[in-house]
Amino acid sequence: MTTVTLPTVSPPPGRYAVAPGRSFAELTAYYGPLATLRRRVTLTGASLTVPETETETGSEPESGSEPADARPVFRFDLAGTMKASLVSEHVEPLADGRHLQLIADLDIRGVAFPVLLRLRVVRCAERRMLVVGSARLPYRLLRRATGFRLPWSRPATRLRLLLAAEFA
Repeated sequence: MTTVTLPTVSPPPGRYAVAPGRSFAELTAYYGPLATLRRRVTLTGASLTVPETETETGSEPESGSEPADARPVFRFDLAGTMKASLVSEHVEPLADGRHLQLIADLDIRGVAFPVLLRLRVVRCAERRMLVVGSARLPYRLLRRATGFRLPWSRPATRLRLLLAAEFA
């Protein structure tokens, strides 16, 4: 009989960064079911900040919910085709314990665009966390809100932003 251990969702408190060459970002444009553009986006930086929780410092939490500053914060900085930064506002572990749902702001040219990013925790060891996830973005709303445009020869109805990073 084989025992399978599922990874914990969050590493110990601290600040984690992505080493060069240990991350991946891709932008895909879809027009209906067809992919009209697929391009790697340079991930200039990514970080994960896991704060100490109230229970780890010894004091008891005052209410059943954790405070907003006790949640982990993900940050992805993109360059190239899409010069933007993606910063999580709310991180929620899903029921199976291997997925995270991030409500984040995609900041393009100073305009914050709300994004729902679903991450799968591939591996979470003592001081290392490997995540893979994607977000679907409606192209027309993104273009109107931020001014981000694809080339005229590449029609699109939606975009998919794929991210993979190993935080250490």
